[in-house]
Amino acid sequence: MKTTIIGIAGGSGSGKSTFTNRLKNFFGENITVIYHDNYYRANDKLSMEERRKINYDHPQALETDLLVKHLEKLKAGKSIKCPVYDFTQHNRSDKTITIHPSRVIVVEGILIFQDERLRDAFDIKIFVEADADERILRRVVRDMDERGRELQDIIEHYLATVKPMHYLYVEPTRNVADIVLNSGLNDVAFDVMKTKIESILENPDED
Repeated sequence: MKTTIIGIAGGSGSGKSTFTNRLKNFFGENITVIYHDNYYRANDKLSMEERRKINYDHPQALETDLLVKHLEKLKAGKSIKCPVYDFTQHNRSDKTITIHPSRVIVVEGILIFQDERLRDAFDIKIFVEADADERILRRVVRDMDERGRELQDIIEHYLATVKPMHYLYVEPTRNVADIVLNSGLNDVAFDVMKTKIESILENPDED
């Protein structure tokens, strides 16, 4: 069985999670979704204040080596123990999620096209973009509602790391994408990917 790996990248708040979740909601257990965010490094030895100051938008904040190994194992037909990141604690939790091999794997994250090894693992690369104002507003709502953060903290973090790291590490990877979307709600792109994934799932024995 050949595994097809689809990468969905884009800036924070661009709509990549929306597009990923639309695919997951449609196909359910027939596809597997892995979030690069869960591979943020464990920082058990640091205080909460020290963890807050980490630049989480820099490639070194993520244990991408582990994700690359996990994708290799999944392609080889082996299950993995995916880490789980707790954003309220700015640290990796002690929980893991068992992920089994599947015909289609979707990997989502802001920096997944930045690492060459990871980039080369994707059969299809999708970049979701959005206006910078839209991205910051979506990030504010998400971080306040889902991650318990204060508005001032979100603004300071955005200006200090998110914005500069986006233009340094995220935006340049738009050029390696096979498909560029202007919104996670792009119905035409969703229909194209839906048809493509359906074709893959209907022919499980093809190499």
